[in-house]
Amino acid sequence: MTPVEQIKEKLDIVEFIRGYIPIQPAGKNFKALCPFHKEKTPSFIISPDRQTWHCFGSCSEGGDIFKFLMKYENLEFYEALKILSEKAGIELKKISPIEQRQFDVLYEINEAAKNLFKKNLKENKEATDYLINRGLKNEIIEEFEIGYAFPEFDKLTMALIKEGFNVRDIERAGLNFKTEKGGYVDRFRGRIMFPIFNHFGKAIGFSARILPKYDTGEIGKYINSPETPIFNKSKILYGFHKSKNFIREENKAVLMEGQMDFLMSWQDGVKNSIATSGTALTQDHLKVLRRQTDNLAFCFDNDEAGLKAAERSIDLANSLDFNVSLLIIKDAKDPAELVLKKPSQLKELVSNAQSSMEFYFSRYLTEDAKDLRMLKNSIRIILAKIKNLSPIEQSHWLHELSIKSGVKEEALIDEIKQLKTEKISGQFFQKTAVQKQNNNFSRKELIAQRLLSLAVAKKDFHNQLKQCFDYLPKNYLMIAENIMDKNSQKKFNDADLDELFNLISLRSSFESGSDEEKLDSECLELTKQLRLEHLKEKREELMKSIKKAERDNDEDTAQKLLKEFDEISKIMHN
Repeated sequence: MTPVEQIKEKLDIVEFIRGYIPIQPAGKNFKALCPFHKEKTPSFIISPDRQTWHCFGSCSEGGDIFKFLMKYENLEFYEALKILSEKAGIELKKISPIEQRQFDVLYEINEAAKNLFKKNLKENKEATDYLINRGLKNEIIEEFEIGYAFPEFDKLTMALIKEGFNVRDIERAGLNFKTEKGGYVDRFRGRIMFPIFNHFGKAIGFSARILPKYDTGEIGKYINSPETPIFNKSKILYGFHKSKNFIREENKAVLMEGQMDFLMSWQDGVKNSIATSGTALTQDHLKVLRRQTDNLAFCFDNDEAGLKAAERSIDLANSLDFNVSLLIIKDAKDPAELVLKKPSQLKELVSNAQSSMEFYFSRYLTEDAKDLRMLKNSIRIILAKIKNLSPIEQSHWLHELSIKSGVKEEALIDEIKQLKTEKISGQFFQKTAVQKQNNNFSRKELIAQRLLSLAVAKKDFHNQLKQCFDYLPKNYLMIAENIMDKNSQKKFNDADLDELFNLISLRSSFESGSDEEKLDSECLELTKQLRLEHLKEKREELMKSIKKAERDNDEDTAQKLLKEFDEISKIMHN
């Protein structure tokens, strides 16, 4: 048995997924709101017997425990395998030691570096004083394991080599780099070190702030670990491993620009906050947040650069149908300074966050925009933002814009129609799962799926299913025989057939209602429709044979086939 099979056998998929999202019973299966797209009615079904899950909503995703973890946490297969093997208590002996070591050593090096930085901070009063003067308390410094990088050129590299790590692996972890002369230099020197953790709380990289005494103005104030096999900054949100449960509880995430803003907000009691790590907000970041909430508040620096960053982020989040708002800071340059000057005010700002369109109104409908030309340009900018919203939101904000700008609503509607829709990275439109499945399956197959799903849900339908054996497509017949078998949970050797069985089994919980009379009636109707589809196929085959007989001038065969064609037509009519 492979490690993957062992893990699946040992871990209960229902209990595993329950750790991420609320689930509830649905017959012998379980259902939940899909964490991979926005929905109000549960379409996400989990089968404890089949150890699989499937969404019957717009995303139409499905798979096993590995697929769920990879998709939910944005992981590669090997990372998911490692996490699940640890959870199941299974050693990965059958994975290539070289391949396994390539990943493991990067985690180990980052962990060792984090501990060295922490130790160094405790021994360096100047670095500790800097953090305390910025307003951080010792418990926050400890909780987020902040450290200090040695100012020497290669002290970290030598310390890690002393612990048994290879210098090339240290380079792969992003902690040093090779010079033109062939030597190795530490990437981070004389800097406050903020460890970046993945969503499971493992150190995978660092963000580093230069200590003021070493800041010559010629190097970046902040630098970050480069991309590595375990660190992708476009997918990782700083602090998310700590804040994700608070985000779920509050049903809102507050996004900051940097580590200090996040740490000070956390210290101030706003624990549903996160920050980006050395990159602008991305679609992958938003996918991570979507699983916890669709309410997102931005809290960026109170300067033009911060306002522009806020605008880009708002447009991206709106395109993915988040409910977006902004915390407007007036008495400080950033959230960290606000917390330092006025503790607890940040919580008030979160409670009174401004909607994104109100932000655009205040940003563009200024006193400077009273000139007709400037007013027209400002209104067009706002209209472009409105055009990316849903029709209901468009109607509301066009009315508000008319009031605030003094321009008639009819004129605004005419103007917005002439604007080209702004294409925003991340905007997408999907067909429903039903449309997707209709494209992939024939009508006969869809009827067979529904009939089989009823038979999975209710044994009373087994007799009616048996009567349909002659009408079922071959693969559906094999599944039907499996359902009728006492041991109906056995797996098929054919992966496609097994996947189809999973889909049918999960569909039984998604579509089956509680009204017994309606289900009985539906089963009869499905049986009839399945037979009709079978007769249609037979009649089409006869029509082809009749045409061939006519082409061959074989009148006897043609007449015989026509008679059979008429009989089938009468049966279908009746």
